[in-house]
Amino acid sequence: MNKTELIAAMAETSGLSKKDCETALAAFITTTENTLKAGNKVQLVGFGSFEVKERAARTGKNPATGEQIDIPASKAPAFKAGKAFKDAIQ
Repeated sequence: MNKTELIAAMAETSGLSKKDCETALAAFITTTENTLKAGNKVQLVGFGSFEVKERAARTGKNPATGEQIDIPASKAPAFKAGKAFKDAIQ
């Protein structure tokens, strides 16, 4: 499902217009990004939580040349599904 299909499905389920659903989705994405950038966590009870995970610096191997390379430390967004969400999918 792509973004357009998601917006259409949200509109059908909620009874809101596609434009309103698009605005709500954009607001959710922007708010989540800003919260994670600030170092905070977004928790939606029953659905899951979004947080930033720290990745340590490490050495890697270039598969084409076999050369060892240094991979710097970084931050990556992560999602952990909640129990109710997991149960709903099974």
